[in-house]
Amino acid sequence: MKRAHQALENWDIQPTDVNLAAERENKVYRVTTPNGDYALRQHRAGYRTDAELASELIWMAAVKASGLDVPQPIAAKDGTFLTVIDSVQFDILTWLPGRQLGAHGTPLDLENPEQTFRTLGQSMAKLHNASDAWTPPTDFTRPAWNADGLIGETPLWGRFWDNPTLAHGQRELLESFRAKACAALKEGDHDFGLIHADMLRENVLVDGEILRIIDFDDGGHGFRLFELATTLFRVKDEPNSVELTTALIDGYQSIRPINITHLPLFMALRACTYVGWIVTRMELPNAEKRNIEHIQNATQAVAKWLETELSHV
Repeated sequence: MKRAHQALENWDIQPTDVNLAAERENKVYRVTTPNGDYALRQHRAGYRTDAELASELIWMAAVKASGLDVPQPIAAKDGTFLTVIDSVQFDILTWLPGRQLGAHGTPLDLENPEQTFRTLGQSMAKLHNASDAWTPPTDFTRPAWNADGLIGETPLWGRFWDNPTLAHGQRELLESFRAKACAALKEGDHDFGLIHADMLRENVLVDGEILRIIDFDDGGHGFRLFELATTLFRVKDEPNSVELTTALIDGYQSIRPINITHLPLFMALRACTYVGWIVTRMELPNAEKRNIEHIQNATQAVAKWLETELSHV
């Protein structure tokens, strides 16, 4: 907390209260001031470079300027968005009203779930449109959720097929998937551009009929179907998952066309990323249980996609 207060001195705001509001990848403090609330983010050490975070904030500012409901980065006294203190990275965003769409492991509780997911699909499409219309600066740098970032030798979230807890048959299944997915990603004309890449229920705020998107920490260059798959993968166990999936896709396609033929592939790719992600986060609460869950989800999604591919041969 002491370092957070030290960081706040770099901004021209007068905090009256500072409280830890969330601690996932980053620590997020809610900063209360006479002129409104702000979110002070203390970033996970070593996860993003200064250049990557500066690029994220510039992108968010451009998306906000396009009219989307996302946080507005606040410039520090020196005019930059990012402050680094003793190698710890901080930035400040406007605090957005609303409640989380939901929480992982908890069934969705929405008044009109299908309409909410239709609106979310529209928000995704608007984000992609705004990102395509924006010209990034020449020094813009963000992670790439491309073939290398998903299934290359050093994927962004780790070599999922090398998860040390994989059983013998599971490892072979994921290695087989990796080879076939590599070929599939080279085929067809996949829509590719800047994506949020983590539009989970925790990162969507509901405020009446308005949806607001937060946490662009994993945003970067990627397949647009990967964006849809990230959200849809987390609703697959909902009793109305078919209706939610249809609503999200219909909402997206009402704003922007997208070919969903390869959606099962991207669902499997998304599932596999979590198998790699958990390896370096085994200190998290319930990590062993989550690891087992991630492996089960991935092997099921991969087997389903491989079965589909065989039926087309």
